[in-house]
Amino acid sequence: MAARKSSKTAVTENHNREFIEALDQLEREKDISKDILLEALENSLLAACKNHFGKADNIRVNINRETGEVKVYAEREIVETVEDPILQISLEEAKVISPQSELGGIVQIEVTPRNFGRIAAQKAKQVVVQKIREEERKVLYRQFYEKEKDVVTGIVQRYVGGNISINLGKADAVLMANEQVEGEHFNATDRIKVYVLEVKDTTKGPRITVSRTHPELVKRLFEAEVTEVRDGTVEIKSIAREAGSRTKIAVASNNPEVDPVGACVGMNGVRVNAIVNELRGEKIDIINWSEDPAVLIENALSPAKVISVEVNTEEKTADVVVADYQLSLAIGKEGQNARLAARLTGYKIDIKSESQVMGLPDSMEEE
Repeated sequence: MAARKSSKTAVTENHNREFIEALDQLEREKDISKDILLEALENSLLAACKNHFGKADNIRVNINRETGEVKVYAEREIVETVEDPILQISLEEAKVISPQSELGGIVQIEVTPRNFGRIAAQKAKQVVVQKIREEERKVLYRQFYEKEKDVVTGIVQRYVGGNISINLGKADAVLMANEQVEGEHFNATDRIKVYVLEVKDTTKGPRITVSRTHPELVKRLFEAEVTEVRDGTVEIKSIAREAGSRTKIAVASNNPEVDPVGACVGMNGVRVNAIVNELRGEKIDIINWSEDPAVLIENALSPAKVISVEVNTEEKTADVVVADYQLSLAIGKEGQNARLAARLTGYKIDIKSESQVMGLPDSMEEE
């Protein structure tokens, strides 16, 4: 009889050790804390204890973190006169369990049910499977939340209405219709770079919204392509974009020996061309930043040549004069060049030709 009990105990202990080893392996492979899984199992077993102990308000379940042994304890207050034997214990009885017991203290009495090992095994499977799913979802959310406001590479899966589903490896992202560049069309399996707008935690996993139109996409592409931007030698001070058509960026160097525009353009234009190709032909103007608003506005209107710039810093306005033959270039097709320059500098820009300044009608303002 004793041998049979010893055999059962050995089997139970072996199962417990295997369970702990399995949790250790899960922790290593899936980055899911063993303690989190054991706490969830203890809470689940505590709920199961209600079948044996009623409300189980004073019941505690403990799983040994090393051996996996499960024990149930009842906490009872040490009192002089016992009125509720479920919650209280006399000092005399408490001292039998723990000689250091004192009135007003708490003593723990082991009350592990006889069949609790079987209950624990059933609950363990349910809890671990559920908790693994929850923790995997949380881990996945944290991984992608760290990439929020950054650029990632994804594979186009399919169009869903006007939206595009993009696979980012362990999760899918949604490229909404209003975050797509007009005229861009992708085929399934196309690899594209997208800017992570937002990552939300949901019961079905992270919901990731991405963009191809955001100005920060261009900035992040330069950080990835240009070493000097990535290490902070060259700083992108301002950016204005009309996605799919044209972007203007203003750059400055923190090292007088480094030409910021040249660094961004690269040898024979190799760096900027790589970004243009990723943006499928979108034109990119790179200009020198200046703390002087007049100089910055002149640079921002590139490729047009400016004769003069008068700036009102309080009203954030500027009057610009260009040669007659440069007027259309300064304004740009449908006003795009002047519009982007205004966004880049933060100034409302009024562009006039020399003839208009001399008194001819039809002044033209662009912003």
